[in-house]
This record gives sequence, structure tokens and C-alpha cells, in this order.
Amino acid sequence: MVSGGGASAQMATRMPAHLVEVARSLRQRYGDFDHYNLADPLDELIFIICSTRTTERGYRETYRALRSRFPTNKDLARARAHDIAEAIQRGGLFAKKANQIHAIVGACMRRFGEPSLDALRSWSDTECERFLLTLPGVGKKVARCVMLYALGRAVFPVDQHCWRVSLRLGWIRQTRRNRSGSPRDEERLQEKVPPAYRFSLHVNMISLGRDCCKPLNPDCARCPITALCRKIGVRSASRPRVV
Repeated sequence: MVSGGGASAQMATRMPAHLVEVARSLRQRYGDFDHYNLADPLDELIFIICSTRTTERGYRETYRALRSRFPTNKDLARARAHDIAEAIQRGGLFAKKANQIHAIVGACMRRFGEPSLDALRSWSDTECERFLLTLPGVGKKVARCVMLYALGRAVFPVDQHCWRVSLRLGWIRQTRRNRSGSPRDEERLQEKVPPAYRFSLHVNMISLGRDCCKPLNPDCARCPITALCRKIGVRSASRPRVV
């Protein structure tokens, strides 16, 4: 259960049109599936690192291989980056991921005296995010995924699927500043989504993006929210826009 309080009156006035209907329709279709994310914050962070630039099947197998070799985070704390890389070779970018995992576990040891992020459970949202952003390779999306899935905070991580679906719904605008390769306005989108809807919309937008709301050739006939999509009818049939 995600904590974080109810939406303020000011936030409610900014809530995008049809948000409640979108949330209800997506929940009915996808059931708030959590995409195999983990309850322990350090485990979740390592799981997310394993997921970078690979398929769902690929990163789940990579994480299982890592845990087969290093069952606990204490085992990871004693490992060398080279040993970690050997365990996760099947996942792609294994050397980079291994160095990042090794550095993050080391940072936890220096800060908390143990390979754990459990101390964050008593911290404020601002403190949690600020600390997570100091860890090697952790950006705002990853930090907020850890906070949402493992710490129960009412944040809204903006991944490629959430961004694309929100654009097509007209909740945000595509600008030169946030086109592909440029920073997304994550704060602006999070503010538009009331806390009570953040977990459900995040996980179900991911499911929608993987299922039918794809960058190219979205399967609008199967989409549960087609009637609310502002992009219907404006995409070229021969050259679909990538958003």
C-alpha cells in the first residue's frame, strides 16, 4: 500500500481531464500488476539496475543468476565487481551494471555500516530522494521507483511508457526541450497525478505501453482508453509519429 497522504485541493484543480476514468479502465485491464518489483529497497535498486536495456525475461533471469551466486546483500558486499560481472553476463552491459552494483553496496556500507537501505524507511520523501540521487548511476526515475515500490511513497516515476501515454492523452505537451534524448518534465507530470493514483497509474501505464501503446504502430483497437486518446486520428497511417 502506497502512503503519502491525499491530494490537496490545489493539486486536484490541476488533475488532467479523464484521469479517474483512465485509472479505472487501466486497473480493470491490467490489475495493478507490479512488474515483479521487490519490497526491500536495496534489492529493488539492484533489480532495477539489472533491468537496464534488456527484456523483462532477460532482467528477471539476470537477477536470479545474481542471487544464485550472491544470495544475500552481505554476500554482495564481500564480492568484487569482477565477480558480480561474471554472475550477470547474460543481461547485457554486465560490466557497467556490476560496477554500479558494487559501488552502491559500498556506499551503503559506508553510510549505514551494512548493505541495506532500510534506514530510509523513517526518512521523509525529500530526504530519501536526495540520498538515492547521490548513489552511482541513480537518476530521478530510478530513485522514485525504489521509493514507490519498496518504500511505499506516493511518488510517480516517469519512465518511457508513462511519458508516452501521458503525451498521447494530452496530459503533457511535447516541446523541443523534452523531445527524445532530452530531459522529461518529471516534476510537472507528477504534480498532475494525485498521490492516491500514482502507484496504479504508473504500473498500469507500463503494462499499457508494453501491450499496445507502443512507440510505433500502437494497437489502438485493443487499447482500453482509445476513446480518451487525443492522438487518435492525427497519426499518419503510413508514417506513425514516435512519441
